[in-house]
Amino acid sequence: MKGLNFVTKRSIEAIVFLIVLSCFFGYLGYVMGVPNMLNTLMQTGYHLLLETVFYIMAITVISGALGKLLIEFGVVRLLETILKPLMKPLFNLPGVAALGGVLTFLSDNPAIISLANDKNFSKYFKKYQLISLTNFGTSFGMGLVVIVFMAGQGYASAALVGFLGSIAGSIVSTRIMQHSILKAYPEYKDEDVVGGDEEQISFKSEQGTFIRVLNSLLDGGKSGVDLGLAIIPGVLIISTIVMMFTFGPSANGEYTGAAYEGVKALPWLAGKIDFIFEWFFGFHNPELVAFPITALGAVGAALGLVPRFISEGIIDGNAVAVFTAMGMCWSGFLSTHTAMLDSLGFRNLTSKAIMSHTIGGLVAGMVAHFAYLAFTYLF
Repeated sequence: MKGLNFVTKRSIEAIVFLIVLSCFFGYLGYVMGVPNMLNTLMQTGYHLLLETVFYIMAITVISGALGKLLIEFGVVRLLETILKPLMKPLFNLPGVAALGGVLTFLSDNPAIISLANDKNFSKYFKKYQLISLTNFGTSFGMGLVVIVFMAGQGYASAALVGFLGSIAGSIVSTRIMQHSILKAYPEYKDEDVVGGDEEQISFKSEQGTFIRVLNSLLDGGKSGVDLGLAIIPGVLIISTIVMMFTFGPSANGEYTGAAYEGVKALPWLAGKIDFIFEWFFGFHNPELVAFPITALGAVGAALGLVPRFISEGIIDGNAVAVFTAMGMCWSGFLSTHTAMLDSLGFRNLTSKAIMSHTIGGLVAGMVAHFAYLAFTYLF
């Protein structure tokens, strides 16, 4: 009987999936024409691969090499020392947490979990603080890549303003997560993660300077390649779909099957509440909402939208500041939080982490918007 119920459930699931899939592609095919829809799907993915993915990969390789050099020669340790006094008052975290923030900024979200699973690192934390590292670390994932990418598009100052917004969002997200954990598990407030002697996490290397530089460049570059490869599915799949629901037909109003054509469904929906996006984020074009929506799943995919926004002439410094803040703060957290908390052994807190980080990302965007207004007023 149980087996029969399972088969029935799976059958219903399959039917519902087919209905949703049919509606999804049926709508696109009805508006664009099936041949045009298929051509646009492939052409958009192809252009994104050539024009965006390889550019982002070049950034990840160079930033990966730079990040490894900073680690090897103690710059990360120096930054940790400088940032330590800020960690407790801002994030309610021990000073060593700064190391996790710097490493995720130089690489990606999962770097914080590899640290959290290191007893030499985790011994400084209460249990609720260690769990909140999921939110803290995610807020800076791929930060260097995002900032360098935006600077490469000619918006360096706006990207730095956005970085300040991401810090604000991180504070809010981390604090809300800690409050949620203590509300559900008040005993975690005074419960240490592990014991151990006081000792610093070591980055010591005993090789010669030339070999250290060479190994750092090659190892960091290799990690950049891995990161660049990892973002390909997100950019090609998520960005293509989002673009097809964001942009309209060709300049003459007809569908030709060219890249970057679409049905403008997202701007239509956003236009119904565009006053919210304009008040809080300063978005003057509803198409811009596609960036934060995409960043929920993958910030690399969201970056793939920016060149198109620039070519459409709908982006400005304020939008870049908001994109940088929300892109860094959210940093694809919907696709990583479950796995990150699972690796820490607290999967049951995933919903709290997601809710906290959603709020943090919105705050990051709003802070970036108003900070950019102040920046343009002053300078």
